Parts: sequence; structure tokens; C-alpha cells
Amino acid sequence: MNGFLDLILPAWGAVAALMSVLWWRQVRTHNANWVDVAWAGSTGGLGVYFAIAGEGDPLRRLALAMMAGMWGGRLALHIYRRALRHPEEDSRYRYLRQHWHTATQIKFFLFFQAQGLAAMVFSLPYWAIAQIPGPTPPAVLTVAAVIWLVSIAGESFADWQLTAWRAAPGHCGRTCRTGLWAYSRHPNYFFEWLHWWSYVVLSHGSPYWWIALLIQGLMFMTLNYLSGIPHAERQALLSKGDDYREYQSTTPRFFPWRPTRHAQPRH
Repeated sequence: MNGFLDLILPAWGAVAALMSVLWWRQVRTHNANWVDVAWAGSTGGLGVYFAIAGEGDPLRRLALAMMAGMWGGRLALHIYRRALRHPEEDSRYRYLRQHWHTATQIKFFLFFQAQGLAAMVFSLPYWAIAQIPGPTPPAVLTVAAVIWLVSIAGESFADWQLTAWRAAPGHCGRTCRTGLWAYSRHPNYFFEWLHWWSYVVLSHGSPYWWIALLIQGLMFMTLNYLSGIPHAERQALLSKGDDYREYQSTTPRFFPWRPTRHAQPRH
């Protein structure tokens, strides 16, 4: 079995180098949006890397490479396209730029490197999966694939619905309540969280299966209490005001469920 550090350290070095390049780019452009694209692409790419470098069951490693690679590629492309439609710097990074004041670029460098470290942490289940010897039970592959397919389809559909809503004339300042957004205020985040359960299943048979479960829980905490939903809700309240407050009062926050009453966009 390949040593843990033998695989982790080169990968971390490559991700740190990428984040350094992107940090230098934001020094010149004063736009840190690329760090989000890099996080998604790096995290997915690390799954492919560990699948290739691992010594476990080839079929399980092939499934890992496809699942992680396609998830990361889709998410990175979605964020990239969103950045092209809205080239201004994201409000999160504008806030940091305004409030860090002195030594801003040093702090941004550390922030970019922290994102690289986060990509490494979230890729740890990939390492565990890629090292599992012996044939993979068909039930494990089937259940993992079903969870993955449902989650990727749900997240892609939610992203598409929100993009289409925002592009339609007359929707500025109004809240999307169509499709999946009628049942959850953040269906994209829900399906993103669900996606990480597929690696919990795929890690069956590993002595390190608990890593996948721990990372899945960490993703839930991150989305619900750190950088996901809290920021999105603050921005929505600032830009949509009472319309979003009404949406909050009728629509579940994270787990999809029927609204407390039929909510329709205001005309």
C-alpha cells in the first residue's frame, strides 16, 4: 500500500502551487473569484489522482475517478460560467478586501492556501477508498452510484433553474420559487451534501471508512453554518428584502419539504 504521506505531500504541493498562482492573479486583478473554481476543480482532480495512484480494487478506483472527476468538473465549470456572467468580485471577497486593510495581500495569500488545504482535507475519503483491496461488492457500487446520480442531477437541475430565473427579464430583486426552489431555499447545497454520502458508501470495507463519514459531516457544517447558507441568506436579505423574508417563512431552509403554504413570486 502506498504510504499516506507519499501520496498526500506531492498532491498538497501541487494544489498549493496552483493557489499561489491564482493568488498572484488576484493581486493584479483585485478579483478573487477564481479561488472557488480552483477549489472545486482541485477537490475533484484529487479524486482522480488518488484513484490512479492507489493500489486498491481497480473497479472501485475507476468508480471513484469518474464520480469525483465528473462532480468536480461540473461544479468548477458552473462556477466559471457564473463568474463570466458576473465578472465583478464576489461580495465575500469584497468584504474581506475592505476589512483586512493592512497586509491585505498577505492575508489573501493565507486565505488561498487555506482553500488548498480544505481541498486536501475533503479529498481524504478518496485516499481511503483507493486503498481498499479485494473485489468491491456490487451492492456497494450500485448504492454509491445511485446516490451520486441523484445528487448530481439534483444539484445540476437546481443550478440550471436558478440561472434561468435570474436571466429572465423582470426578476431582479425577486426570489426564485420555481421547481426545486419551492421545496428548499438551498436545494443546490442539499444535493451537494447528499453527494458526499456516495463516498461514505464507497468506503465500505476500509478501516478508514470513518474518514468519509467525518468529511460528510464537515460538509454539512460548512454549508449550514460557515460559508454556505449563512452568506447566501445575508446577501439575499440585502438584495431582496421582504420578498426573501416571506420566502424564509414559508420554505424549508435545507432539507426539501413542501412549503407551509403555496408561495408564488410576486407580480
